[in-house]
Amino acid sequence: MWNNTITSSVYSVMLLAISMAALFLDPSSAESSSSSFSSSVEAKAMLNSGWWGNFSSRNHCNLEGITCNGAGSVIQMRGHYFYYGNNLADMNWSSLPNLEYLDLRQSYYSLTGGIPGEIAYLSKLTHLDLSFNFDLQGVLPPTLGNLTQLVHLDLSETNIAGPIPSSIGNLRTLTHLYLNSIHLNGSIPLEIGNLKNLVQMDLSFNNLRGPIPSSICNLSSLAKLFIHSNQLKGPIPWEIGKLKNLIELNLFLNNFHGPIPPSIGNLSSLTYLSLHSNQLSGCIPPEIGNLKSLVDMDISFNILNGPLPSSIGNVSSLSFLSLRSNKLGGCIPSEIGNLKSLRVMDMSSNILNGSIPHEIGKLEYLVNLNISLNKLDGPILPSIGNLSALTYLSLRSNQLSGCIPPEIGNLKSLRVMDMSSNILNGSIPSSIGYLSSHFYSMKNGPIPDEIGNLTSLSDLDLRIYLLTGPVPDIICELKNLKVLQVSDNLLCGNIPRQVGGLCSLEYSELGRNNLIGAIPSGLTYLPQLQYLDLSHNNLSGKIPACLCLLTTLNLSYDHLKGQIPNRSRNDCCEVCYHRKYSSPCLTPRVNKEKRTMTLTLVVPLLSTIFLSLLGIFACFCFCKTQKTQSDARATKHGNICSIWNYDGGIAYEDIIKATNDFDLRYCIGTGGYGSVYRAQLPSGKVVALKKLHRLEAEDPAFDHSFRNEVQMLTNVRHKNIVKLYGFCLHKRCMFLVYECMEKGSLFCALRFDVEACEIGWIQRVNIVEGMAHALSYLHHDCTPPIVHRDISSNNILLNSQQEAFIADFGTARLLSPDSSNQTVIAGTYGYIAPELAYTMVVTEKCDVYSFGVVALETIMGRHPGELLSSLTSPPSENVMIIDVLDSRLLPPTNPIVAGDIVLVATMAFACLDPKPKLRPSMLSLSQELLSHRKALAVPLCTVSLRNLWNQKMDFVHQSNEQVISAQV
Repeated sequence: MWNNTITSSVYSVMLLAISMAALFLDPSSAESSSSSFSSSVEAKAMLNSGWWGNFSSRNHCNLEGITCNGAGSVIQMRGHYFYYGNNLADMNWSSLPNLEYLDLRQSYYSLTGGIPGEIAYLSKLTHLDLSFNFDLQGVLPPTLGNLTQLVHLDLSETNIAGPIPSSIGNLRTLTHLYLNSIHLNGSIPLEIGNLKNLVQMDLSFNNLRGPIPSSICNLSSLAKLFIHSNQLKGPIPWEIGKLKNLIELNLFLNNFHGPIPPSIGNLSSLTYLSLHSNQLSGCIPPEIGNLKSLVDMDISFNILNGPLPSSIGNVSSLSFLSLRSNKLGGCIPSEIGNLKSLRVMDMSSNILNGSIPHEIGKLEYLVNLNISLNKLDGPILPSIGNLSALTYLSLRSNQLSGCIPPEIGNLKSLRVMDMSSNILNGSIPSSIGYLSSHFYSMKNGPIPDEIGNLTSLSDLDLRIYLLTGPVPDIICELKNLKVLQVSDNLLCGNIPRQVGGLCSLEYSELGRNNLIGAIPSGLTYLPQLQYLDLSHNNLSGKIPACLCLLTTLNLSYDHLKGQIPNRSRNDCCEVCYHRKYSSPCLTPRVNKEKRTMTLTLVVPLLSTIFLSLLGIFACFCFCKTQKTQSDARATKHGNICSIWNYDGGIAYEDIIKATNDFDLRYCIGTGGYGSVYRAQLPSGKVVALKKLHRLEAEDPAFDHSFRNEVQMLTNVRHKNIVKLYGFCLHKRCMFLVYECMEKGSLFCALRFDVEACEIGWIQRVNIVEGMAHALSYLHHDCTPPIVHRDISSNNILLNSQQEAFIADFGTARLLSPDSSNQTVIAGTYGYIAPELAYTMVVTEKCDVYSFGVVALETIMGRHPGELLSSLTSPPSENVMIIDVLDSRLLPPTNPIVAGDIVLVATMAFACLDPKPKLRPSMLSLSQELLSHRKALAVPLCTVSLRNLWNQKMDFVHQSNEQVISAQV
């Protein structure tokens, strides 16, 4: 046995000697041996991490997400190709010396723990992305500064906290730095100025404090700077003017004070400037006029004073200008008329004085004009009638005088006009009848008959303006009118008997006038009426008994000369019931129900026979005429042209004529691709047209989106999905014909105060419900399922009844069971589900996440933004739901409405779960809204966000069980 041991040892020594001799004679074999050893060490480290499960140590380069070089050493690791849920410390980073690209953005399970200091061993790393790992905690390790080859660093949307280490200044090759939406505190280190190659830096949505370091002027390559939504203070450093390549500058929602530095005028490439919601003071520097490339400027909600510099007129590319809620004085400079590209101008809540300059009429593209709450005086000039694109006009709470110019009737696109709290006089101009809008504060004289042309009007407020004469009969043509307020005037004559035709009326004030005669019986049968004030008039006769018995009616009859008939409820119930259901408002509905039952049985049979015969005839005609008509059709109407509606054919020529060949005057907005036009056809039908511009039509991506929208919308039918009436697809003229949505997008409705206040809590819950039903239809009733991929408030449209419709199907996608459903990123920033951005795999749960964002935005009145990042962990107990609701509306007091709001918020929290599998389906959400709406048992002010967070998992389990039960 001893001899065998000696023999074995001698044999081993001989093998070692031979190996060393071979290495000495052939150095390349030494390198091969070293690479093989390194490769095995890497394989062992990856096997021990457990991220890929068990695998053969010989094939680690074949693992998903792994790329090796020729020597078998790992150079790239992309984590979104595999499941992981382990701590970063589970990986032996020192065993991966050649790693250059590390992307561990959130996949299905978030990384846990913190960033280990050993990551500094990756000396060749150029790309590091750990974003959207909501369970990643700890602090930024100082050893991060050892990654001196790093070009791209993204740690956004994690739970990392603490200060930014000064060692970050060692990353001198860095071009992109994203540390936004985490929990950084402390100050921005002076060493940040060493990053001279930096092109984009985002430190927004943190708790950073202190000033902006002056060393920031060294970042000469910087194009985009986002440090908004922090606690930064001090003045904006004048050195910021040295960043000559800056395109976007976002400093809003901080505590900056002092003046806007004049050096900001040196940023000649700047297109986006946002300084709102700070404490900036002093005058707006005249150097602002040097920003010739500026498109968007928002310096609202500060304490700026002094006059608006005339040099503002030099910024000819400006499209959005908001100076709201400052202390700006002086006159509006006449040079404002040079801003020919301006679409939104908000100078409200300042102390501007003088008259409105007539040059404002040169802003032909202006869509929103708000100069309310100032001290402007003088008349409203006729030139305001030149603003043909205007949809929103607010002049309220000024000292404007004189008559309203008749040219106001030229504003055919106007939807909201507020002139209240001025000292206007004269009569209401007859041209007002051509406006489809709300209007206020018209004084003296009679109500003109042209008021009947306001067929889309839903709210008419003419109180306290000394109006004389009778109430015109034509006012009863306003079939969409919900609110009628003409109290506190000098109106005389009878209440028109045709008032019974105002089928949508919910609230009416006719009190404190000189009205005479009897109360029309038609008022008794208005099905939606909730409040009626007839007090302080000279009305006579008996008050209709049925009017007194309507329990939902708040009838004010003080000082009426008429008497309430002495009849009991039982005597009147039957006669009131029969009279109510013989009302012109309800008869068509009843008849329609009867016709529907008959047609349900007869129509399918007749349709089958008719379509069969029609199909045979069409095939015959098509074969005969295809050749003779195809050339002319392609030349005149495009190679694909199909236009229709329920009234019959819409001719191509009618579209061109109705828009004056798509003249800009008819443009009402711009979408993700193409512009939207409003067109009134010869039949009186109003439609919306989405048209691709010529350059867009030549872009294959736009062309694909356009045709994709046609394909989707011609195959779906749902009451909450916008209707496609037709299309024309030709490279010279591509447009879609839609149902027109009078209220525009949900985004615009929530952005502007007047429109937002028109959407009450009940309407907002109904908007969320409509979205849920439409998405449930797309996901569960279509075969194959359809994923929209771009659900955002911009793509939710509202009709005149504030009902929601999903639009813009340009990026929608059919889910194929035989495909991986991998895709490129699509959607709107702020609404995209995190897993879509990193797995590139589209599922229905992507739409569910976006729905959750829009649902929160609907009840908050703004994009949830910072709240989204805080939902990765249980919210603080002292944050109440009432604190995040839209403050422009009074909190709901009705327990049922409050319960609906809580349900919407709970649903939204469940939809925003970072793990897609834990999100509810749209079918369960749709059914929940139909079946589980109930009164809130506690006051709304006692419900915290933490309560809703704790309820969300119960909600998911209960709603999924409900769906399973319904399917069984």
